[in-house]
Amino acid sequence: MEIEEIGGVKVERIGAHSHIKGLGLDERGKAKFAADGLVGQLRAREAAGLVVKMAKEGRLSGKAVLLAGPPGTGKTAIAVAIARELGEGVPFIQLSGSEIYSAERKKTEVLMEAMRKAIGVKVREMRKVYEGEVTEIDIKTGSSPYNPFIKVPQEAVITLKTTSEEKKLRVGPNVARQLVEFGISEGDVIMIDAESGRVSKIGRTQESYTYDLEAEQIVPRPDGTVLKEKEFVYVMTLDDLDNMYARRRGGFFSLLFGVGEREIDPEVRAAVDQQVKEWVEAGRAEIIPGVMFIDDAHMMDIEALSFISRAMESELVPIIILATNRGITRIRGTEIEAPFGMPLDLLDRLVIIVTDKYNGDEIEHILRIRAKEEGIEVSEDALKSLRKLGEERSLRYAVQILGIAGVKARSEGKKAIGIEDVEEVSLRFSDVKEAVDHLRKYEEELLK
Repeated sequence: MEIEEIGGVKVERIGAHSHIKGLGLDERGKAKFAADGLVGQLRAREAAGLVVKMAKEGRLSGKAVLLAGPPGTGKTAIAVAIARELGEGVPFIQLSGSEIYSAERKKTEVLMEAMRKAIGVKVREMRKVYEGEVTEIDIKTGSSPYNPFIKVPQEAVITLKTTSEEKKLRVGPNVARQLVEFGISEGDVIMIDAESGRVSKIGRTQESYTYDLEAEQIVPRPDGTVLKEKEFVYVMTLDDLDNMYARRRGGFFSLLFGVGEREIDPEVRAAVDQQVKEWVEAGRAEIIPGVMFIDDAHMMDIEALSFISRAMESELVPIIILATNRGITRIRGTEIEAPFGMPLDLLDRLVIIVTDKYNGDEIEHILRIRAKEEGIEVSEDALKSLRKLGEERSLRYAVQILGIAGVKARSEGKKAIGIEDVEEVSLRFSDVKEAVDHLRKYEEELLK
């Protein structure tokens, strides 16, 4: 019988900004026309590059960033690029200004939770572990205390071997049960935490790997002694620690069912902050400030904006990036009109980056990137037609027509989108202006 290896079906969801890798700047901090998935917006990208440098040097405290510009000018893309530039493990939390309104929780609590999700804590811990290749294993079973007719692991005797020594260990029921659950056998390389008894299966040694169909990771036999100290690195957010501490304080039912959607007690957060500070001072932890991006920031009311203004002054705060496409508009919750719908005392503390509308060349280049990202071939005539739609209507409309035309072309067995596909799809789907004109035409007949 022939055996053929086949891969699983790979399903990828192409997001609007999944292609962005960074800000696309050279060594001097100058923006390239097109790089790292971004096109144009040279001034805004160079300003964002300076923001990244300030953040890395720890000079962004007490400030936040405001991205302001017309719709579809790359504000969210620049925010994502800033997070990419800060590093791979940097937390990035994105929410809309309208998401803070909930019937169950205060809006300030939602904002506080998002902020703490955007702050990572890298904890280093030295632990004693038993590590080695299993050369012998003997698991003894007995009757379960809850059901005498069921046999459960009672204890086990295992022999672990490294390149330097060999040790025989007797382990209790907790470790024995884990050995059975993980299917540990001779030739496996395992690690047992000396304090908690937690078992981790690392892989199998080359000498024990005998079957071509085994889906095991091949690892060398460990060096040194069987009992050793190893450093473990855990990356959590402040919100993760908040929930852990809240479950401990909540008693038995919190441990079983979690804290749910209820608000975290300020005392819990204060205790977490104190614990993190002690870890940092002892050299056991490192704080990783992330990015909290709030789109449609004008949707927040005066209370939420005041909370943001106050939070910027605190010690543990992520990089706050706000975005808005509004001009002079009313501050929600008041009758005051102000730039971007924000109070002037908050605007004074913001580093403002403006974005401009894209020109024809930039629109065409963005469409080429989107077509490549979505795996769509486009003829030059079709690309020129899409560019014209982007200039006359909007870039977002052109990108939407590109995706729909790609579906239409594939359904008809075509390899590439033709100009006829673009024209036909654009006739069937309206842009915002055309849809509004249509509604005005039938205004009297529409329900109110």
